[in-house]
Formats: sequence, structure tokens, C-alpha cells
Amino acid sequence: MGVDYYNILKVNRNASDEDLKKAYKRLAMIWHPDKNPTSKRSEAEAKFKQISEAYDVLSDSQKRQIYDLYGEEALKSGQFPPRGGGVGGGGGQPHFAHRPPGGHHQFNGSGASFTFNPRDAEDIYAEFFGSESNGGGGGGRGRRAYGGDGFFKASNGGASASHGGGGELRKEAPVENALPCSLEELYRGAKKKMKISRTISDGFSKIRTVEEILTIEIRPGWKKGTKITFPEKGNQEPGVIPADLIFVVDEKPHAVYKRDGNDLVVDQEITLLEALTGKNLELTTLDGRNLVIPLNEIIKPGLEKVVPNEGMPISREHGRKGNLRIKFDVKYPSRLTADQKSDLRRVLGGVL
Repeated sequence: MGVDYYNILKVNRNASDEDLKKAYKRLAMIWHPDKNPTSKRSEAEAKFKQISEAYDVLSDSQKRQIYDLYGEEALKSGQFPPRGGGVGGGGGQPHFAHRPPGGHHQFNGSGASFTFNPRDAEDIYAEFFGSESNGGGGGGRGRRAYGGDGFFKASNGGASASHGGGGELRKEAPVENALPCSLEELYRGAKKKMKISRTISDGFSKIRTVEEILTIEIRPGWKKGTKITFPEKGNQEPGVIPADLIFVVDEKPHAVYKRDGNDLVVDQEITLLEALTGKNLELTTLDGRNLVIPLNEIIKPGLEKVVPNEGMPISREHGRKGNLRIKFDVKYPSRLTADQKSDLRRVLGGVL
């Protein structure tokens, strides 16, 4: 018979239309080329086309009848051995008629004709999965990010997408992993490459382990809790849709700055003399600039000085930043000599 379409879809020869749909959906989710790493793309494309062709033939009553009677080669060539009753009605025997332009074949029997027109694999896939027909996830393609500040569409927090009846496949619950980021990376943006190891199935009960490199683009201003989702990059088992792999941004502590929403906060200690007479405060920003902040006013303990537009980037508003807030702690001398006290009384006596 040549190619065994029933074996390709792992169904028996009495499979119903619903059985065929379930089998196709399960295997197509596994073997769509965009759901496989680049190293497996050629193999995936070949199996995806094979699965699609099998479903195309078996889900079409006329193609299936011809295939069951004469086999795959005869179906495609139009060359049918003599058989009483024929196919397509009437009592005549179908016979090879001609090969029309475009490479398709026809047979005629009692006035009936048949042309084998294989459907496009992506068209079949699109009927089942709609806008997902371009895959999504291979090598970082199709990934979605859910920002904690609302820059992206909000995630539902990782609920399982399991399905019950209706013949739909069950999807594993999302798998979350922490993604530690420095404050500099969250300020400037960065690209991180994450190596993952997962098990995949070839659709025929053979399980193997593969490694992939996922690229994560950190956007300036992202916050702790931002989620980056790689659809269906979890472990793959027969009959189950793989889990989404989610990376959750975590913020590493910084030696100088603390983050408060879109603001940056600095705790700065100055001497009593500096608090009274002033100074130029120098800070190195998270993008490496040297920031000079003049302190001309008298600094009282607990005072907070605000420097506009020197905080974190606001991801929803391009070009805008939060504020830099400097909180001062005035360091008092531990002791004063009698002469120093006398001098202070003389200088400050008429001021305080």
C-alpha cells in the first residue's frame, strides 16, 4: 500500500472524523516546524507535512475510499486496477485517463472523474489553531511579555490551561523561573541568554532530552515581577500540550540605589559642617554618567531632596523617567573642645 496514513496518525482503520481530528491536533502541536529548534527544523517539516497529508486524505471521504481500495500510490497517480463498481458511483471500472497541466492526475469511470489535490499543510493547521498557525516559540519566536507595570497585557498569574471534555488536549500548568537582573540592566535594558533543558516526544512514544538557548530582551524600566513567557517550552509528553515557560524578573540589590516604583532613592550621609555650609554632591548614575548636585541650602536631618527625571525609565512613557530622591542623614561630631564650643556660640549665637 505504500505510505500507511492510519499508522502515521496512530489511529485504527475504523477511526471516526473526531478520532482523526484529535490525532491530528496532538501530532501537529508537536511537529509544527516553528515549535521545534532550528537543528530539528528539517525533520519537523517532513513529519509535519506527512501528518497533514495523512489527515487530508483520511478526513476526505472520497480520498479515503480510494486510498482504502487502491492505496496511496494509486490515489496520487490515478492508476487503479480493474475493480467492479468503481469509485464515485456507477458500475463502470475506473481507468487512467490523462495527466492535466500542473501535475495532478485524473481517472474516469462511468463519466466520473477524480483529481488528487493535496491541501497545504499550513492551511490545515490554521483551521485548527487559527492565528497560531505560524507556530510560536521556536528560537524565541512568538514570545510574549507581561509587564508588571501594565506596559504589556496583564498575565493571569499562571493558571493551568487544562481542558476537560470536547476532545481538546490538556495543557500542562505554566512553569515559572526567577530571572535575576541588576538595577543597571533594568535601567538600560539588556539581552539575556538562558539555556534550558527539556524532554520532547516525537509523537511515537519516543522521548528524548534537548537543550535550547532562549533570548530574553529586558526592556528599560521593567520592574520586579515582570513576566516573560515562552509558549509551550516546557517538557513535552505524548497527548499533552507542553507547559508555557515563564521567567519572572527579580531585582538584585544595589550598593548605592534603591528602587521605589519609578523613583530611585539614595541615602546620603553628610557632616554637620556640610549641612550648614553646603557642598557639591557627586553621584554616578546607573548608565555611567557623573551627576553633580549642588547643595546650597541648609540641610536638616531627614530632609529629602528631589532631582526630577533622574529616576528609572517609565516603560509605558518613552523618554520619561521617575525622580531621584536623596535622603540626608547629618553626622554630628562626637565631641567638641571648649574652644570649639566657644567659637560656635560666637558664630551661631545670633542665628539660632
